[in-house]
Amino acid sequence: MALKYVDELELNDKKVIARFDFNVPLDKNDPTRITDTTRIDEALGTIEYILLNGASKLILMSHLGRPDGKPNPKYSLEPVAKYLAEKLKQDVVLTESCTDAGIKTLLSLPETKIVLLQNLRFHAEEEANDPDFCRKLASYADIYINDAFGTAHRKHASTYGINAFFKNRNAGGFLLKREIKALEKVVENPAKPFVAIVGGAKVSDKIKIIERLLTNVNHLLIGGAMAYPFLKAKGITVGKSLCADEDVALAKKILSHSSKTKVVLPIDHIVSSEFGGAPEVLNEENIPADKMGLDIGPKTLELYRSKLHGAKTVLWNGPMGLFENADFAKGTMGIAHTLAELPGAFTLVGGGDSVSAVNKSGVAEKMSHVSTGGGASLEFIEDGTLPGIQALKFGV
Repeated sequence: MALKYVDELELNDKKVIARFDFNVPLDKNDPTRITDTTRIDEALGTIEYILLNGASKLILMSHLGRPDGKPNPKYSLEPVAKYLAEKLKQDVVLTESCTDAGIKTLLSLPETKIVLLQNLRFHAEEEANDPDFCRKLASYADIYINDAFGTAHRKHASTYGINAFFKNRNAGGFLLKREIKALEKVVENPAKPFVAIVGGAKVSDKIKIIERLLTNVNHLLIGGAMAYPFLKAKGITVGKSLCADEDVALAKKILSHSSKTKVVLPIDHIVSSEFGGAPEVLNEENIPADKMGLDIGPKTLELYRSKLHGAKTVLWNGPMGLFENADFAKGTMGIAHTLAELPGAFTLVGGGDSVSAVNKSGVAEKMSHVSTGGGASLEFIEDGTLPGIQALKFGV
């Protein structure tokens, strides 16, 4: 069954409840200030479409942070309500809670158009996918829209269970559509040559995606702390680099795969005696006992560039090193600039750290797609769908 999107529903004079991912970073010194509004900005297209197409009320919902199922003013959606009101140039009323007795009254007032429910995760029932909580949320509206791709991999009340109350009256938003269309280009029939770049910290976190990709890619380039268990599994010394025994065992398993020749590992490193210490270029694979690897070296960057040359599809998930520190950012920034210059390639960046890195590099606009959902984009590539998407299609 094909997934329906918001522009396929009749919204005129309907109350619409819509799930977004407004889980934005707040300034530690001033928790009323949002430091990166990208996730809200990405939702504006769907919000404006719903309002322009005659919805009588729009009830917005999201989580923010990890308040562990109870109210915590630190995670209030008030900064989100304020920012939305500025962008939409109309009032956005923030409720005291998602189950506030006054919400139904509020929705009956003619002057109230947009309501933002307070943080969903102030209620333990949200993450528990509690049926009564789903029913309560559903009681506010005639139509349900899910545009929260970043949480579509969770079987929570607002992304999953709520669909049971909106048979044939639910749909995806435009951000969800963009994410799915982009990820399908990597999952379903990627144009070849297809190169994946995987970095980050732990092999155990990405074992499923590595195994899935190995059958499909022409080359799998591994960097960041992810590389050291692979090097150790091959008998190469990694010194004090981040390297868990569990990850070495998983790396050995991958390197015994029939497609092991597709795996490309660093041939030199930027190392230091301590985490974030003075950088040194190490012109070989083996890292001495008193050093730790913190970035791929210049020869590795050139090797990875050569493997990316001529690629038609590229997936990048995870940085090549400690890119937050300029001394260990050359590998990650070099990959970002290489992808930005690839002619005719479909380039997809997914995963929180790689998204931060590509934004920092200044070339995010030159990528074909930068995913807003870290864990969700990984799970989509692993499984070809997500629980929240399945629930929109088939119910729960």
